Amino acid sequence: MDTFDLRFKKPNAGDFISPKALHSVEHMLATALRNGKCKDSVLYFGPMGCRTGFYLLTTGLTCEEVFSALKTALVAALAMDEVPGSARVECGNYLEHDLADAKRECTAYLTLLASLSEEEISAEEKKRREAHAHG
Repeated sequence: MDTFDLRFKKPNAGDFISPKALHSVEHMLATALRNGKCKDSVLYFGPMGCRTGFYLLTTGLTCEEVFSALKTALVAALAMDEVPGSARVECGNYLEHDLADAKRECTAYLTLLASLSEEEISAEEKKRREAHAHG
């Protein structure tokens, strides 16, 4: 199992994801990842309490596959007209959603992911493999 820390914001820098956007991104990306091509390898997607990002737990995926799945999920989230699972009967805090702000956060993160080079992604994969070898 691998845990990916998806930092949308720099920790302790004073810029955090708003609670409504955090909640909405959670619903949007969890839905997109659970319906994506890697759905059988996604164990969990959820927010960090510090509101700087999300945790993604996977099994059997390389970093390249995770980055690809994330990009696909972000594009799917940006195409959503509503936050999935945000109706009162589906969500325990249905009033705390903000689709527009969530899309801004997803756009910024997608831009960040697009800026990563193949070398940077390969370096992360090497670190992941080394951690598994020692852990």
